[in-house]
Amino acid sequence: MSIDPTLLDDLEWRGLIAHSTDLDALREAFTTGSVRFYVGFDPTAPSLHMGNLLQILTARRLQQAGHTPYALVGGATGMIGDPRDSGERTLNSTETVAEWVQRVRRQIEPFLSFEGDNAATMVNNLDWTAGLSTIDFLRDIGKHFPVNRMLARDTVKRRLEAGGISYTEFSYILLQSMDFLSLFREHGVTLQFGGSDQWGNITGGAELIRRAEGATVHAFATPLVTKADGTKYGKTEGGALWLDPEMMSPYAFHQFWLNAEDEKVPELLRLLTFLPREEIEALEARHAEKPFLREGQRVLADEVTSLVHGAEETEQAKAAAAALFGGGELSALSGATLGAALREAGVVRVPAGELPTVVDLLVDTGLAKSKGEARRTIAEGGAYLNNQRVEDPEARPTADDVVGGAWLVLRRGKKKFAGVHVG
Repeated sequence: MSIDPTLLDDLEWRGLIAHSTDLDALREAFTTGSVRFYVGFDPTAPSLHMGNLLQILTARRLQQAGHTPYALVGGATGMIGDPRDSGERTLNSTETVAEWVQRVRRQIEPFLSFEGDNAATMVNNLDWTAGLSTIDFLRDIGKHFPVNRMLARDTVKRRLEAGGISYTEFSYILLQSMDFLSLFREHGVTLQFGGSDQWGNITGGAELIRRAEGATVHAFATPLVTKADGTKYGKTEGGALWLDPEMMSPYAFHQFWLNAEDEKVPELLRLLTFLPREEIEALEARHAEKPFLREGQRVLADEVTSLVHGAEETEQAKAAAAALFGGGELSALSGATLGAALREAGVVRVPAGELPTVVDLLVDTGLAKSKGEARRTIAEGGAYLNNQRVEDPEARPTADDVVGGAWLVLRRGKKKFAGVHVG
């Protein structure tokens, strides 16, 4: 097995280490053999999101450098959920969590290799908690956690100030810390990493191993990725930046990264792509000189979308964007891609049969405020049906105009478009 001695240097250059225990000790461990490490994912939703993606890609970097991943999907911790500042989580049913565990596992698996000397292992913390008695849990785990330290955690303090926290969520740190201890004992795992918002839980596990086993282990946390104004980057207007294509289409995913803020592009390229340092630095220089060309955004969108959804979906997303703005053939797009792209812009439904006039459709889709405005748009040459300019104010689409199995594409000018679902 080949170990990459430059791994930690690369992680630091990319800005992937926000907190750490002992970097010198970790550097030594990284260069003397394959380190067994773990990163955890709680199934508190049916899909992972952008914040989880950073952890998955970091695990992939470590495996490619010769280290051995344990990907933990928390069938136990997912039934409780890490405490949030916003208040108590709604507890999901056992059946729901079990289903989400399987969905999350399937999302993680393509990013890691499960073959070779440093093959990845998928684990579920329900395996070592389901049969654990309360007495054993309190004696073997709870004994090592001073309550005053737990009360000093930032999230706990904020929740207490805001009205309180349940014992269930207060105890979450014990469960996650036990994960590290269990993996240390059963698999020889000596490194945990996760997001910086998990740093208290991560160090809790390292401290538990020190107290229970008298051993020293390693830990680091990746940064919280935010927008230029400091708000979380993992949200869109419609909600979280989901990795599941059924919850966020590859087209919408690609568009999200295309719209990244200029000042954030260098950071995102380093964190979320596997492009080599020389290539990223050259791209950063070109981006800084001519940000209006948006080369950085295009590379970022292509790279991240290909990692998550595959190169074919990336090409479909690019083709859809080009076609919708008049630069490509709509008929070349799959119905799924075309529909996903149009839903982002807005869609109206009309029954099959005799279809409304283009004037009516311009009004129905909101591209024109009135029929008079719609007619003026047509007269001025600014109305398009499936990228063909509409010249007749009485024009009415027919079944032959339907593309992608069920769609009409209306456009006003160069940038405003909407979809009509027929049927």
